[in-house]
Amino acid sequence: MAPSVGDADELLAATLNGKTAAVAAKCQRDLRACATEYPDLFPGSPFDDTLFGTVALANAFGSPGEPADRLRIACRTALWIFAADWLIDYVAKSKHEIDAIVEGCLAVADGGAPGTSLTRLLADIRAELAEAPAFEPLGTLWRDELERMLVAMAREWDWKTGLGAGTDAAPPEAPTFEQYLDNVDNFGSTFVNVSHWIFLGEPAALGRLDELREASGEVQRVLRLLNDLATYERDRTWGDLNAQMLGVTREYVRERVAFHAAAARKRLQPLTDVCPGEVVYLERQIGYSAGFYGITDYWGHL
Repeated sequence: MAPSVGDADELLAATLNGKTAAVAAKCQRDLRACATEYPDLFPGSPFDDTLFGTVALANAFGSPGEPADRLRIACRTALWIFAADWLIDYVAKSKHEIDAIVEGCLAVADGGAPGTSLTRLLADIRAELAEAPAFEPLGTLWRDELERMLVAMAREWDWKTGLGAGTDAAPPEAPTFEQYLDNVDNFGSTFVNVSHWIFLGEPAALGRLDELREASGEVQRVLRLLNDLATYERDRTWGDLNAQMLGVTREYVRERVAFHAAAARKRLQPLTDVCPGEVVYLERQIGYSAGFYGITDYWGHL
């Protein structure tokens, strides 16, 4: 049926969504090309085509109006995090392997030579990011965010496996809900955001990076909990941790989502006139993820 005259806003919205979807398609093709270069990092069962598509869509809808080439670092960094998460959470069998992954990645972040597929892809990302003028003054910050994420991933592995330091010591107790949420850097979205902001090099954003990182931390808590609401049954099957396994109800998790979303908006409010693009970027992460995780999540089947 032909749209009526009163549907002009809907037509405009559809047009803008179509443009964003086209950018996502370009981003997805780039991610598929990246995965083809590193086939051992992206086995087809959990890394199906849908995962590449959803990573591309999340980044495209988070930055409406941006062309695909300006989203390349954000998309590739997000995909790299999925690979790191897969290796740490499901492939590594010992604390020694975990430590080797973390140390190898940090060595590359410091400019060292890569020795594995994971570190080679990280080195590729770092090399492209280093071409941005903002990387020279902010490279240490980027490295610190990477370390925070990797250490948090390793800590969750300790909790999940009960191996602690890899000795015969008594296994650590399961984390409390608050300890689990304090470890939210393992989710990785703030590392993606910092990489994206450094790559784009917008002066207003770089000048308020500390405040943006604080707001991103609240957004990251929202995304972590939305993910946990969506993936509880899968996490039980895969032997993963989930907030709902830590003595809190599903309703309480929803309440905390609302609490941290409000906290994020409070932190963003003073930045609205200073760096509006970055404020919209973080706000859209919340909105997009609320819709997305209400239906599905990123991973394919094992």
